[in-house]
Formats: sequence, structure tokens, C-alpha cells
Amino acid sequence: MTGYRSLFRTPEFTPLFLATAAQTAAQTIGGLALGTLVFRATGSPLLSAVSMFGQSLAQVLGATVLLSGADRLPPRTALSAIALAFAAGTAVQALPGLPAGALLAVLLPLGLIASLGGGVRWGLLNEILTKDGYLPGRSLFNMVSGLSQVAGFATGGALLAAVSPRTCLLLAAALYLTAALVLRLGLTSRPPRAAGRPSASATWRVNAALWSSRPRRLTYLGLWLPNGMVVGCESLYVSYAPHAAGTLFACGALGMFAGDVTVGRLLPASVRARLATPLLLLLATPFLVFSAHPPLPVAAACVTVASAGFGASLIQQERLMRLTPDTMTGQALGLHSAGMLTLQGLSATAAGTLAQLTSPATAMTAMAASSACVTLTLAMASRRPRARREESPLPSN
Repeated sequence: MTGYRSLFRTPEFTPLFLATAAQTAAQTIGGLALGTLVFRATGSPLLSAVSMFGQSLAQVLGATVLLSGADRLPPRTALSAIALAFAAGTAVQALPGLPAGALLAVLLPLGLIASLGGGVRWGLLNEILTKDGYLPGRSLFNMVSGLSQVAGFATGGALLAAVSPRTCLLLAAALYLTAALVLRLGLTSRPPRAAGRPSASATWRVNAALWSSRPRRLTYLGLWLPNGMVVGCESLYVSYAPHAAGTLFACGALGMFAGDVTVGRLLPASVRARLATPLLLLLATPFLVFSAHPPLPVAAACVTVASAGFGASLIQQERLMRLTPDTMTGQALGLHSAGMLTLQGLSATAAGTLAQLTSPATAMTAMAASSACVTLTLAMASRRPRARREESPLPSN
């Protein structure tokens, strides 16, 4: 397997890596600040959850009309423009006097733009690295995402105790601007991976082709549903522990980091391929403890252990890449990213609604139980003989 050190000797890997780390830190600091700002203004667990994860709801619209751009736009230009758009949108949210409704309204255009970003970024990563380098490369990106979230939530929590949420939003905007500069100056000008102009019809055509195979459908559902429901649990940290939400988010990021290191670097391929379902069950099960309203130290331990299960996505992405031709990798990974974030947004909304009617702890328990049930259902479906017969990849077009 390709070593982590050799990845940094690959041209363009380092600037893409650093820019992604800056964007992740911006997202965590800005998301925590926005969720806190909305919760203080409204006292609503639902609106707080939507403010942190509702941007993902717009991903479903972007995935149906914009996603063909993941393979049909020059990567450097697209990634730089996306980072600049987030810098501008986050700066707008920091304007004083904006009502909660206006803060939430900004999330829609940002979500549409973000639906394109995942496909462009991961398609470029797949292009930069060799075939056997994608999994360790994505693992390293996930690891830095975990560390950036630990640092971002810890920093955001400390800043929120000292300054206003709007100041934290301005810091997030500055980080997005830094990422845009790194991408523009550090990446080379590459042509699009596929010919033709981005369009809604092209997006629909390729999405339909990607969805036409049962193994790919099951892989996508496994990437979207269990993960999304657990993020519904995470969306309630602010309302479950208003003064310690940053601690819970940081513990989750630390657990995700440990899971990515284990899956991406320590496990041999023969073992790794069998662990997707166990890891997804690990992702959900510890959240069932929240039914007992555990104190903060116990809750933090449960969150840390559970988040190691996010490493399952590396195994599932590796399988998705085996089933997808090179000319569609950007849109395939973009569909994964957009679908995952959409389900996260829907789950956050569902969890917030249930918490509004019951309690955050009850809603977290329900979402975790649903995630475990979905994981077991998909595992049984994947063992059917038809799933094994349909392993051939899509033809290139």
C-alpha cells in the first residue's frame, strides 16, 4: 500500500490537502458559531440543528442539476471559486442584526455550491494519485478532517466563551479565503476529465447510469443512510449540552481520526473488506447509551468510540471506485458526497423535530437505533446472489 509520506511527494497533493484542512476548520468553527447564535436567539433544538447541518439539504437539488460539472469543469477554477463563495457567504452571516431566518436563508445557495465541491475535489484526488494511492490518500484527508474538527471545535468552543459568535464567523470566512488562495496558487491548470458542458440533462444521465447497478445502489445506500442518521445524533449536541457541545464534537472528531488511521493504514485489504458492516454498527450502538441521559464524561466516551465507525466509508468508497470508470469518478464521488450530506441534513432535521417533541437524548437514541437497523438490512440485502452477479463496472462513455 502507498505510504502517507510518499503522498506528499506527489505534485498538487499538498496544496489540495492544506486547502481542505483550512476549509474543514472553517466549517467547524463557523458551524458551531452559527448553531450557537441561532440557539441563543430562538431556544429551538430544531433550528439549531438545521443551522449546523441544514446546508446539506440543498445538496439534493445540486446533485440533480449541477453534479455533471464535477467532471466537466477545470478543477482548479472550480475549487477556488467554491472556497471564495463560502468566504463571502460566511461573512454575510456575520453581519450584525440579521434575524435567524436570514441566517438560515444563506445556507441554501451555499449548499447548492457545496454539492459540486465534493465531486470536484475527490475526482481531482483520484486523478492526482495512482489507483492504489486513492484509499490511503482519502484516509489521510479524513484524518486531517478529524484533526481539523478537533482543533476547530476546541478553538470555536474557547472563542465562543471569550468573543461573540459573529466574530467566530468572521474567522471562518478568513479561513475559507485562505483556502481559495492556496488552491489558486498551488494547483496546476488541468482540463476537465470529461468532454461537454455541465448541464442538468448530463447530470441526470450519468446519475441514472451510476444508479443502474444493484451493487452500486447498495454501496451508495450504505454510504448515505447509517452515516446520515448518526449525524442526526451529532446535530443535537448543542441542545443536549449547550455549554459542552464543542467537547462532544471534538471527541467525535478524535474518534473519526482513530478509525481512519486504523482502516486506511493498519488493516490489510483482506481484513478491511469484511469490516464495513461491523464498523457501521459501531457507529450507531454507543449512542443508545444516551437513553439514560449520561453525564458528560460518559457521553464524551460514547461519542469517541462510536465515531471510529466512520472509517467504514473508506471501505465503501474503495468498492465504489472499483465499480466506476475513470471518466465518471468525479460525478460518482460527488453523488456519494451530495447524497451523504443530504441525508445528514434530513437526519438533522428529523432529529431536531423529534427532540422538539420529546428530548435531545430520546431523539439521539431513536436515530442511533434506526441507523443500526438500516445497516443490518443492507447487510442482508448485499448477501443475495443477484448482488454478487452484478459486479461489472459501468462502460465508459
